Amino acid sequence: MSLTIRLPRPDRTLEAYEVAPARGFPGKITGPLNRVAFAAAHVVADPLAENDPWLTPAIDWDRTIAFREHLWDLGFGVAEAMDTAQRGMGMDWSASLDLIRRSLDAAQPRGGLVFSGAGTDHLVLEDIRSVDDVIRAYEEQVSAVEALGGRIILMASRALARVARSPEDYVQVYSRILSQVREPVIIHWLGDMFDPALTGYWGTRDLDAAMDTAVSIINDHAAKVDGVKISLLDKDKEIAMRGRLDPVVRMYTGDDFNYAELIAGDETGYSHALLGIFDAIAPAASVALAALAQGDPASFHAILKPTVPLSRHIFGAPTRFYKTGVVFMAYLNGHQDHFTMIGGQEGARSTLHLTEIFKLADKAGLLRDPERAVRRMAEVLAVRGIEAA
Repeated sequence: MSLTIRLPRPDRTLEAYEVAPARGFPGKITGPLNRVAFAAAHVVADPLAENDPWLTPAIDWDRTIAFREHLWDLGFGVAEAMDTAQRGMGMDWSASLDLIRRSLDAAQPRGGLVFSGAGTDHLVLEDIRSVDDVIRAYEEQVSAVEALGGRIILMASRALARVARSPEDYVQVYSRILSQVREPVIIHWLGDMFDPALTGYWGTRDLDAAMDTAVSIINDHAAKVDGVKISLLDKDKEIAMRGRLDPVVRMYTGDDFNYAELIAGDETGYSHALLGIFDAIAPAASVALAALAQGDPASFHAILKPTVPLSRHIFGAPTRFYKTGVVFMAYLNGHQDHFTMIGGQEGARSTLHLTEIFKLADKAGLLRDPERAVRRMAEVLAVRGIEAA
């Protein structure tokens, strides 16, 4: 029996769209992996909480942790309290630390891997006077995460981008923090397409010069760096940086446009992964990564290739609103019962944008229950004035 839904088109007419049968990706990992793969995980809002959504986050903790269990079952590590969890776009430091604590508690009995974001986002930007303020802020968050037994992802700092006057300021801050951490950390280089406040990170707008500074810091402290996640959406920059890292330092691709080819690698090497899109495509990515580990790159590419157009659409400009698409996918696939986000971010993408997500997810075989997905797509469209049934 075919499933059909009426979907809006740019010319304001409706098309009858036929949905494909479910692909049936397993809910558990199918084999060992030869890449370290983290999914940056979203948070599930509590739509019935009495709060001011733009000012204070209300989180459904049960569903939020259940989604992390879903990722661990599929073989992924969880990159916790990162951009995908709306860090800095609805999630403040206090809520993020609570999320980290809960995630670590849930991971322990099942051996789940968790690295958690530590940054400087509790600072009021207008009050920052020097890099010493930034250092103290990093120290506070790193100490809090380590006190919970957590591993660190050292997040890019809006505060540092605001007060730094030269690359040497970055050297001072990162050298100080890396000298103190208990265990090797993942350093996150987040491009300004994800956060405009990070423009000129590493002390310059010249990406090649910025890379020189970042590589120098990382290699000088290689024993304290597990890896670097680079999120510039530029595969050539990632490959170039990967080739310059100390051999003990992993490259974690954060390129949600080109992840398949970067993970597969070439004669020069390959990247591990720390990706927001893995939140949305986890079952397919798990099977693909297992195939790659089993020496079957053809199956790896066959599974991941149709996910790339979806990812490029979800992460399309303005890229910082990609979280809306990730949560929409979780809603379509039954990981939550509503399309509500903290901070009201469900309204950050247009009806046509969400419609294209639905179609691309269908083409990639990512709608695990097509009947439910059609019903939920129709409900979203109804709220926006479109009769899809």
